[in-house]
Amino acid sequence: MVTKAITLTRSGREKLERELEGLKNVRRPEVIERIKRSKDYGDLSENAEYEDARNEQSFVEGRIQEIEYILKYAEVIENGKSGSAVRLGARVTVEMEGDQLAYEIVDSTEADPSAGKISSASPIGSALMGKKAGEKVVANTPGGELNVTILKVE
Repeated sequence: MVTKAITLTRSGREKLERELEGLKNVRRPEVIERIKRSKDYGDLSENAEYEDARNEQSFVEGRIQEIEYILKYAEVIENGKSGSAVRLGARVTVEMEGDQLAYEIVDSTEADPSAGKISSASPIGSALMGKKAGEKVVANTPGGELNVTILKVE
């Protein structure tokens, strides 16, 4: 089986480890208990509570497998050096449409735009990769072209 290279920041790896621990030690036992309780409600073929608990169990077990796979094959990257080119792990301050925004460039596995973490494969992230402070780039987004000026790379 061919594995895709997975890169995580140290904080991203720690977040996944905490999520895995919570799934294994809290959610999994809760779901098992829900399944046990729902069996007491009678005929399993017409038991919505049982079916819901089994669906949740499938989700939890799938997420556990996904996180274990990511952690097994992930490479932890360190943040970039100040003033260097944009790369995975770099914190970048940019100006777009008159607004200053700060992003951390991460792998798609760890991306969370609402937390300021954008994927290096996203339109803005890919436009920034390899560029340095002071450079202007154009990001081709689904909403159209965005002119981006890189103010600072850390």
